[in-house]
Amino acid sequence: MESLHELYRIGHGPSSSHTMGPRFAATHFLEHHPDEASYEAELYGSLAATGKGHLTDQAIREVFASKGKDIDITWYPDEFKPFHPNALTIVGFDANKQKTCEQTYYSVGGGKVVIEGDAEEAPAQVYPKELSHMKQILAYCDNEGLQLWEFAVRFEGQDILTFMDEIWTVMMAAIDNGLNAEGVLPGGLKLPRKAMAYYEKAKDFNGPFGNTALALSYALAVSEENAAGDTIVTAPTCGSCGVLPAVLYYLVGQYKFPKVRILRALLTAGVLGNVVKTNGSISGAEVGCQGEVGVACAMAAGAATQLLGGSIHQVEYAAEMGLEHHLGLTCDPMLGLVQIPCIERNAMAAMRALDNSTYALLGDGRHRVSFDDIIEVMMETGQALPSLYRETSKGGLAKVIEHGS
Repeated sequence: MESLHELYRIGHGPSSSHTMGPRFAATHFLEHHPDEASYEAELYGSLAATGKGHLTDQAIREVFASKGKDIDITWYPDEFKPFHPNALTIVGFDANKQKTCEQTYYSVGGGKVVIEGDAEEAPAQVYPKELSHMKQILAYCDNEGLQLWEFAVRFEGQDILTFMDEIWTVMMAAIDNGLNAEGVLPGGLKLPRKAMAYYEKAKDFNGPFGNTALALSYALAVSEENAAGDTIVTAPTCGSCGVLPAVLYYLVGQYKFPKVRILRALLTAGVLGNVVKTNGSISGAEVGCQGEVGVACAMAAGAATQLLGGSIHQVEYAAEMGLEHHLGLTCDPMLGLVQIPCIERNAMAAMRALDNSTYALLGDGRHRVSFDDIIEVMMETGQALPSLYRETSKGGLAKVIEHGS
């Protein structure tokens, strides 16, 4: 497995695959080919189908404009490159419009980009290959007497806690900013922000559901910041960035956990997300929203269970439930925007993560279906989903209203 630096990425929304990835690709291409007379970008598959709603073209143009360059962009939503549905090719030309350079990039989820030619090369591994499945990690931790967060520190080093501190700082800022922002989110849906109003109501809620309504408002806050193109942390993606910070922030408010406990919980959540990323997918274009909000729910449920005193086996059980009960979830954003149904899904998943944690803590961690099993089923399910349900905005909820231009 790769470092958690590759899973948790600080950046601007609204999409890790469609905004952060293409921004990196454009930056990389300009660094290697800064002096061409003109440039063109070709967007393929899912990257083209929902690129306008995800501000893909804006992200690319901003990178080139920062260097005083222009770039033409063409869209091929019905053409798919073989390696991944999110493909981008950038071409450079001389003054006579003769092609001088070309590179294809694949935005594979969570902001990570694979450069064509490197696609078959194994990424840098921080964790031993024989410890890439949850069953193996649990056995190792049992044998060594480790918690999952200690497993991460053992192979990443103590500096990973410093990185988690930075991650948590950005997450908290996104919640605070989102709870104080008002107005309409950008894009054709004209969707008003709700986090502030929901938070004010949740503070005064009575009855059994009063407290968890706060978690819902925190998830809305982060997800709305993402939809507005502001700064968030992929957890594991931009589209699912509200779940984990909402659950952790809620638990801090309820139990006054010190920061070091939260940093450890972030490490545990990261290990869970990394296992999915290594053996499955966190790309909505590849497996649907089960790989985004479903994985975020699993990460948050596991982190909450650790914070509340659960064993590593209860943590694994909570995470398994978080993903299992999102199986088959489609990625079908209206107008290609990370707004409907994405924002509500973050809020619902945050509350579900807390329920999953409670369920796991009531038992002893023994259960029939493992986290590894669910990852395998998620991949099978995702591959069975027609492409119109995998971030193309051609089916499902995306068809409720007409597409924007």
